[in-house]
Amino acid sequence: MFIDRLFCGVAAPAVVLCAVFVAAPALAQSAASNDRLADIQVTATRTPQRVSNTLAATTVIDRAEIERLQARSVRDLLRRTPGVTIANNGGPGKSTSIFLRGTESDHTLVLVDGVEYRSATAGSAAIEDLPVSQIERIEIVRGPRSSLYGSDAIGGVIQIFTRDGRGVAGTRPYFQLGAGSDSSYEGQVGVAGSDANSHYNLSVSGRRTDGFDACTADAAGTGGCFTDEPDDDGYDRVAVAFDYGYIFDNGVEWDLNFLRSQANVEFDGTAQNETDSVEQIIGTSLAWQPLAAWRTKIAYGNSLDDSDNFLDGRYVTAFKTRRHQLIWQNDISLPNDDLFTLGLDYEHESVDGDTDGDRANDFTGAMREDSRDNKGLFVQYLGDWGRHHLQLSGRGDDNEQFGEHATGSAAYGIDFADAYTASISYGTAFKAPTFNELYFPNYGNPELDPEESDSVEVGLDGDHDWGRWSLHAYQTEIDDLIAYDSSTFAPANLEKTRIRGVEAGIGTAIAEWQLNAQFTWLDAENRTRGPNQGNELPRRPGHTGQFDVDRAFGRYSAGASLTVADSSYDDAANENELDSYQVVDLRASVELARDWLVQASLNNLFDEEYQTARFYNQADRNVFFTLRYQPQ
Repeated sequence: MFIDRLFCGVAAPAVVLCAVFVAAPALAQSAASNDRLADIQVTATRTPQRVSNTLAATTVIDRAEIERLQARSVRDLLRRTPGVTIANNGGPGKSTSIFLRGTESDHTLVLVDGVEYRSATAGSAAIEDLPVSQIERIEIVRGPRSSLYGSDAIGGVIQIFTRDGRGVAGTRPYFQLGAGSDSSYEGQVGVAGSDANSHYNLSVSGRRTDGFDACTADAAGTGGCFTDEPDDDGYDRVAVAFDYGYIFDNGVEWDLNFLRSQANVEFDGTAQNETDSVEQIIGTSLAWQPLAAWRTKIAYGNSLDDSDNFLDGRYVTAFKTRRHQLIWQNDISLPNDDLFTLGLDYEHESVDGDTDGDRANDFTGAMREDSRDNKGLFVQYLGDWGRHHLQLSGRGDDNEQFGEHATGSAAYGIDFADAYTASISYGTAFKAPTFNELYFPNYGNPELDPEESDSVEVGLDGDHDWGRWSLHAYQTEIDDLIAYDSSTFAPANLEKTRIRGVEAGIGTAIAEWQLNAQFTWLDAENRTRGPNQGNELPRRPGHTGQFDVDRAFGRYSAGASLTVADSSYDDAANENELDSYQVVDLRASVELARDWLVQASLNNLFDEEYQTARFYNQADRNVFFTLRYQPQ
């Protein structure tokens, strides 16, 4: 189910108006234990907390909602979240950017089972390669979180949890098969189970599609890809996921998780038009309680982003980035059920690459640094006194390349009239430049400074018998935002940018119809002196909205979604406009027998032609059918 709640974070000098979407209970309900789990988030405060109690603008998407919406990519799910704008370069498997609350695509920290997941070169996460069928839930926290997580979390944090087998009695196999337009096929087989001391899940999934022409040439035959390749651009992916957890007799909890995704994607380009990639995340942790009021946890994570790039079958380049992280977190219960958290973390990231197999002309040879460490110390206080709520956090980072940075956040909320919560927050954040921005041949700028931000947020939430609603507003100011400068053909720091936004949402049930709606207004402005002063930041529509309606009819269910987006610009000069669009999707399902389900979706019903990045096509009208077996 979608669950939204207000949270106020801390960013750099800025003012933020934020609206949060709170949806009523999803149409497809899981068991009571799973519902309680869905109402618990751990991302906003790095500690377990009910979504209704956190002051963060948080959305939780659980497994039941993923299946009901028949989502086939992480992109399909995130675009339904308030404050999220998605830009995609031409369909399944293609590069996908997340603009959370109008910030840059690398200003969103993405975690997978607690492990940081992003390329050290590009700076963003390859969400297009994460298999939705192996995801248990997603937590989206909007607003700056650097005071807990360090660099990257200017816009917020997205944490993806893989399926883990919790709550599955005994051992249960499951599988699904699907087929649809563009010669698309998907499949998954897995087994999950749990007992009093352990839980586990193992699954393998695959996806392949012929796709469609990713990039359209302009009248000169070049377009955004500088080439005209009017062929279908396919995508193939195989992924395996494993999760195991065990509670020893002495109360020590051990968890291990593994996810590996191997993909091949075709696209249009003059330098390269095909990539073989590997995305891998490994994490393990030990948690125990030395004292009744003290819980401690040690966690290790390792992520790999590896790609080999080709042009018409000829090897061109290879890039490999690795990240190791070690975290020690201590949660101490105080009188009156207040909570104090103290933590240390260490991160090491490294880059390797070459061009045409020529190590003398390799990527790392052009770099002043090909690795760096970051050490962080964070503290947090969570206090509740009746209807008053206070959340304070602070963090100090020592980056080997860019020195020391201090960030913090403060949030206050008050409940009143039994159904309302008002809140206000402030937060600061920072972002270190990526290796590509610093050193990529014929592109990088080694003189870049880190980006810093300030954010202010206010919000009002209502929780009634008939449903939930929310209205929030925020302003964020970013100093030294890194953007491409066409005059130097390299990235540069923009002196000032200001982002304002309002997010509103409502969820209710009327005569057995489940209705969820959200709306976002965004004003992302470049305030740096020069020819682009006052212009909109690229690919940030001024208005976006989402409306979902669903109903069950015994063994049958049906639903529809409407996605709308205002026009935006694709460039900093605001010369190339992306048209507004409206997309309607339909879905239906029927229970054939106990544990057996057939689903069907008709997407882009009216065959809307639109682009979220200039020249890059999006799917036209298409259908997909799924047969699912999953014991309850």
